[in-house]
This record gives sequence, C-alpha cells and structure tokens, in this order.
Amino acid sequence: MTNLQDNRYVALARLVRRYGRSDLLSGAQLDEFDIDDETPLGDSDRATAFAEDLEKMGPTFIKLGQLLSTRFDLLPASYTTALERLQDSVDPIPFEEVREVVETELGATLKERFNDFDEEPLAAASIGQVHRAVLRNGRAVVVKVQRPQVREVVREDMKVLGRLARLADKRTEVGRSFGFARLLDQFRRSLAGELDYRREARNLVTFGELTAPYDLLVVPQPVHEYTTSRILTMDYVQGRKVTDIGKVGLVDVDARPIVEQLFSAYLHTILDAGLIHADPHPGNLLLTDDGRLALLDLGMTAAVPPRIQHDIIKLLLSISDGDGEETADILASMGHPLDGYDAGAFRNDVSHLVSEAVASGAEVAVGAVLVDLSRVSGMHGLRPPAEMSMVGKALLNLDMATSHLDPDFSPADAIRENVSEIFTAGLKMTPGGIVAAAIESKNLVTQFPKRANRIMDSLADGEFRIQVDAIDEERLHTVLQRIANRLTLGIIIAATVLGAALMMRVPSTWTLLGYPGLAVLLFLFAVGSGVALATWILMTDRKVARAERASR
Repeated sequence: MTNLQDNRYVALARLVRRYGRSDLLSGAQLDEFDIDDETPLGDSDRATAFAEDLEKMGPTFIKLGQLLSTRFDLLPASYTTALERLQDSVDPIPFEEVREVVETELGATLKERFNDFDEEPLAAASIGQVHRAVLRNGRAVVVKVQRPQVREVVREDMKVLGRLARLADKRTEVGRSFGFARLLDQFRRSLAGELDYRREARNLVTFGELTAPYDLLVVPQPVHEYTTSRILTMDYVQGRKVTDIGKVGLVDVDARPIVEQLFSAYLHTILDAGLIHADPHPGNLLLTDDGRLALLDLGMTAAVPPRIQHDIIKLLLSISDGDGEETADILASMGHPLDGYDAGAFRNDVSHLVSEAVASGAEVAVGAVLVDLSRVSGMHGLRPPAEMSMVGKALLNLDMATSHLDPDFSPADAIRENVSEIFTAGLKMTPGGIVAAAIESKNLVTQFPKRANRIMDSLADGEFRIQVDAIDEERLHTVLQRIANRLTLGIIIAATVLGAALMMRVPSTWTLLGYPGLAVLLFLFAVGSGVALATWILMTDRKVARAERASR
C-alpha cells in the first residue's frame, strides 16, 4: 500500500471520527470506523467544518462534496447547504508546469500555437486552472489546463473510497440501506468525465445547439484543434458574473426576456433533451457586454432517462397545481422503498408540504419544493432516483439566478405557460420508438387471429388453463423442505434422548462413568447431533440473509 493511501485512510478515519456520530446521514452511526480519541465538534459548527475538511483533502473530496450537496435525501439540510458553498479554489500551479502540459498536449511550443498566452490565471481550481490566450488567427480564447498528477491522486483516492464503501456495505446497517458502493460508482463516472476535457468540449457543443433558438443565451464553443483530454480551449466571453452585479447595475438591463429564455431553455434541456447542467449556480452565469447571458463551466452534466423525464414532467405539473396527493403518488412510483418505509405517513407529509407551499400565498419555488420532497422521501425510507435530486438542485440554483436578475419572475407561472410544450416533450417519440411501435403493431395484427383461434379451441375442448404466479413456488418448496428436514432431525434427536434416558434404568455389564455404556453413547450422540443441528440452522439462515441483501 502506498504512503498516499496510508495518509488517505488516516484522513478518512479522522473525518468519520469527527462526523460519524453527528446527524450526518440522518443520524447513521458507522461504528466500525469509530475512534474515541477526539472530542467531536459542536452541532452548530459540524456542517461547515465538514465542508472545510473535504476541501483540505483535495480534488476528489471536493468533487465528492459537490455531489453530496445534491443528495437531499441522504444528508440533513445543514450539510447540503454547507457543501453548496464549498469553494473549489486553490493556489495556482507555476506557469512553467502549465507551459509543459500545454506544449506536451499540443506537440508544439506556446509561441508556435498562440500569439499571446497570459501567465496569470483567470481562475485556479483543484483539477485545473484557466488562462486567457489569443490564437495565431487572432481569436480570443481561454485555455483550461489540468493540473499535473491530478489523475494519479484521484485514482488512489477512489481505490481507498472503494474499499471503505464495500466494507461499510458489508458490515453496517447504514451501508446496506444507502448502498455506498452504488453511490460511489455514480461519483466515479461523474469524476472520470470531469477529468476528460474532451467530454466538456462535447457538452459545450451540445448545449450550444440546444440554446441556439434563444438569441439572448450564448455558450462558448470549443476549439477542437486545441483541445485534448488534459487541456480545453474555448471562446473567451467578456462580461460580468451575475453574482457580481448589484441592483443598481441591473437597472439598465432588460432582464425579463433573458430570464424567460434561460428558464425555457433549461426546461427544454432537462425534459426534452434529457440533459442536466448539474451546476447552474449564478456564479456560472455571465452577463455579456452586449446584453446576453453566457453559460459557463459545463463539466458537470448528467443524463436523465426518458422514464425519469416523464415522471419529472408530471411531478412539476402536480406541484404547480398544488396537488399533493398526485405528487405523493408520482414520488412513490419513482422511488425505491427501503425497510421501514411508511407509505401512509409519507403521503401525508408530501400532501402537507405541497399544500402548504401553495397556500402560503408566496410564489411557489418549484426547485425548493423538489429539494424538500427529496428530503421527505429520505426521512420516510423512500430512495428517490438520483436524477430527481439533481433536477431539484438545478432548478433551485436556477431560481436563485432568475430571482437575482428579475425578482418578479414566477417559475411556477413559467411552467404552467409552457405546459403544452412540456406535454409535447413528454409524448414525443423518437424515430426509433416509432419504428419499434410499428413493428409491435404489425406483430399484433398478424398474430392476433391465430392466437384467438387457439384460445377458442382450448375453451371448446375444455383445455383452457390460467396460470397465476402469485408466489414463488420454487422458493416455497425449498423453505418447506428445509422446515421438514429440521423437524425430522429434531424428532430423531428427541427420540434418542428419550431412549437413552429409559436405558439408564436397564442393568448392564458395560458401564461408562457408572452408567450403562450404550445409554451414555446414545446420550452423547444426541447432544452432538443437537449441536450440529443448531450450527447448521444458524449457518443456513445467515447465508440466506446475505443472499437476500445482495439481491436487493
């Protein structure tokens, strides 16, 4: 094991020691990792300290914290709030290292590729940093350069996290409930995508195409000839971050059309194209000098499967209409119930939450309601799909951006106004889906007469049968056979004990310890058989329990 892995195990042990017995993971206790040589922090400071500790542990854990900030069903509100503010900014690497990475990736010197390349970075993060440059053709660009050795650090961190996740899933109840290994797989895919800048380049192209119908939105496009897995070159956009513009600065900005296009574009992207920009916080939105809005930092994206898209469409509509009962039904069909799930209490809390949001008289913040619904689901033992939490986080950040630009904008009204378009997106079929449906229809039409004749013939001949698989007959047979075997062995052992007791009263020339020898042997046989039976029962039950947990 490397020194890096040793240090990571120590750091993780310290992290769990400080937070494992707090309300982290809704009060879960990771006893297997607990170390009692340090006084835990006070409750008011735990969440902030947790985010700061993750930040100190490097890029893997910073990105892990960003992912956890979207899992409102797993973490308490104080933790998700603290993790949202987690800053991915570190000291920049020396320019000579930047030069070496760029020249190695492009196979030429900076002077051969660029007219100008600023040595001072525009921003520095844990995975890479950004420099402004000018290409030989005069095109103004920014170059995102990955830090040397960051992939090796992430690879070692993921090995450590993988071992601990598997250990927690195997040995702890909280691990079996939350499935840390499954969550880590999702995180691994997301982080691997961020480490490949070619994927972010493809995201820029995709989002550029999706926002093309909106003239007030702009996505910087990549320069493919200057982009590799470790460097990303894209258009330079001049402007100000939305978060840096105060109320006075917004006086001369016609924000309403920008906000309407931004909200509409995100609805279209999520509910039609099935893509989430997982981090659309106001800091990633830039108001350009010509009055448009630029979308930056598209490294964190996620795909939304068509089934989840349709469910989220129905969920947004039910929330906008204030229909708590319908919202509860949709959530229940989307989620995966865990042990202890109480459907009645869940339905009551969801109905109350949605009704209260509508009855308060204030504007319904759909993103905030989705976040609260994720938390309620987690509290009641219903695990919603991860995509729902990410959509909630995206819409929540979008609400923050739109309210900053235009406080009078109503996201709920925007959803209702676009209801026909949303329904169209939900009902639309792809060309492949249309062909598949046509093939199924053809098979139904051609096979229906033959199958109908078979049914009628079976009815006429008295051979028509209906088979209902209400229970697992094979499993039931196995269980009954196991019970019969145990009862039979138990009866044999009991009969042996009884026979041995009766033989104790029969005189015998062969004795053991002063008792008839045959009776003593039978008694010892019964005791040994009883111990073996008990051991067999315990081992069999434990094996079955492990198999059932693995199949969940």
